[in-house]
Amino acid sequence: MRLGVQIPDFTRPEGPADLGRALAEVAREVDEAGFDYLAVMDHFFQIEMVGPPENDMLEAYTTLGFLAAHTRRATLLTLVTGTVYREPGILAKIISTLDVLSGGRAMLGIGAAWNEQESVGLGIPFPPVAERFERLEEALQICLRMWSDDESPWTGKHYQLARPLNSPATLTRPHPPIMIGGGGEKKTLRLVAKYGQACNLFSGPELPHKLDVLRRHCDAEGRDYDEIIKTCYYRFDPGKSGENVGRILDELGELAELGISVAIGGVADIWDVEPVRVLGERVVPAAADI
Repeated sequence: MRLGVQIPDFTRPEGPADLGRALAEVAREVDEAGFDYLAVMDHFFQIEMVGPPENDMLEAYTTLGFLAAHTRRATLLTLVTGTVYREPGILAKIISTLDVLSGGRAMLGIGAAWNEQESVGLGIPFPPVAERFERLEEALQICLRMWSDDESPWTGKHYQLARPLNSPATLTRPHPPIMIGGGGEKKTLRLVAKYGQACNLFSGPELPHKLDVLRRHCDAEGRDYDEIIKTCYYRFDPGKSGENVGRILDELGELAELGISVAIGGVADIWDVEPVRVLGERVVPAAADI
């Protein structure tokens, strides 16, 4: 099993003045510890599951560009971008830029968007859920067009591109992998089967069922279920002295038995850095054998 770290919270007692230095240190530790993925949320306000909206929140792709400069190996992504936050042609260009400047380490994480509070707060259009899914599918189609050699006009219901030019092209071929986040059974998992190289689900009693639904969508789309990377959100808490390492490995083993091949999520007390080192020494190598 491969592992990844998501950094969901940028509020620290020291405040933002020292944030760049601290974030660079965390990124280097994650990279050197052997984690395969390094992610941030794509939100403009902090989400209620983590803290109040007034907490510090960095813009995702500016942050990923910064992280690219302080890492060498980890794949960089958002977990995940809301499709309404950026015009699809611009999003494809952003991912391409990240891929080129990181040496081919970009991944597109995307979903239909759900946080109406920040959209309304910042003046971002937030259409009804059905339209957001229509826009998500068009965004996926536009990104794939932008990452191909076809510059002919593209016309959809919500977006029109007269010339989907993308230069320089991505280093990753045929294109940066696409992770579609969410467990919606009628739409999200169908889009994974049709367009995605990876899905991102939450652990819990429904996980086996969600994977079964994805398999059925793959069958309907004529897609090989096994070629899709199944990722699951998982919060790493090794404990102050590594006392939780055994439990973490047991739980990762249970996820692997279901077919999950990547666990990615936050690390408790990540700004202390030591938990990342413990995970790198005792969990990352062991997980590789799961």
